[in-house]
Amino acid sequence: MKFEVTILGSSSATPVFNRNPSAQLLNCKDKFYLIDCGEGTQQQLIRFGFKASKIDVAFISHLHGDHYFGLIGLLSTMNLNGRIKPFQIFAPAALMEILEIQFRYSETSLRFEIEFCPIVADEPRVIFQNQDLTVETIVLNHRIPCTGFKFTEKKRLRKVLVDKLEAANIPADYYQLLKKGLDLTLPGGEVILNADYTIDSDVPKSYCYCSDTMADGSYLESIRGCTMLYHEATFMDDLLERANVTHHTTALQAGLVAKEVGAGKLIIGHFSSRYKALLPLLEEAQGVFENTALALEGVTFTV
Repeated sequence: MKFEVTILGSSSATPVFNRNPSAQLLNCKDKFYLIDCGEGTQQQLIRFGFKASKIDVAFISHLHGDHYFGLIGLLSTMNLNGRIKPFQIFAPAALMEILEIQFRYSETSLRFEIEFCPIVADEPRVIFQNQDLTVETIVLNHRIPCTGFKFTEKKRLRKVLVDKLEAANIPADYYQLLKKGLDLTLPGGEVILNADYTIDSDVPKSYCYCSDTMADGSYLESIRGCTMLYHEATFMDDLLERANVTHHTTALQAGLVAKEVGAGKLIIGHFSSRYKALLPLLEEAQGVFENTALALEGVTFTV
């Protein structure tokens, strides 16, 4: 099953050095989910070959502009392009007011419905589910209410051992029941034990997105054991005091977080405009967590 994330923007606060503000696109079984939507996101979608019309859900972590200023433009373009299917937004409640004001004063009437689902940064909770994914909030510690998001694959059905079933002359009509973990009794009375003809499916993978936060340890249990972790790393550790004042994280701290929770892979992003070269941030994080990568725009990571 395809489960991957493409970086659309990785800058903090402002566009700089050809880096756009925060935005990512998650692809799960060719269904697309937008994670934050900084300024210029729709241009990034075009640049990297993605159709905005295929996105049906957006998750906005908090109401600092570098995480949502691109959303009004994206919705407006969808409307101009004739979108009629609903668009679902999970975000702090005040964002709906911001959208309504913008559309009211621009005299814009959307042809499609916005299904707005307010989220609260009080405790981790499941906010979205379908047949492919479960999405939970991660309560972060930023200057304003902020949540990250944990995307977890739904566990798939058991895998049938086709060669063994064919050798036993068990009709294919029974395979779906076996996938569901059931034992079978054939018409002749023969009992087919599920454990003999199937194996368990893979452990579901998870992707955690930690946008803006102090690395205070409060959210570690929400991300423990994740397959892949995106964590902000706005500063290097020589600016730890600045990171604390602004409720951000250093590259070193991001690496320590990934190590503490046993993440499979770490991606760092949300880089301050003071850094034109990013290699020093990467090296700082890799000093404590080797399997770290930079959130470079246009790069797709497989979870």
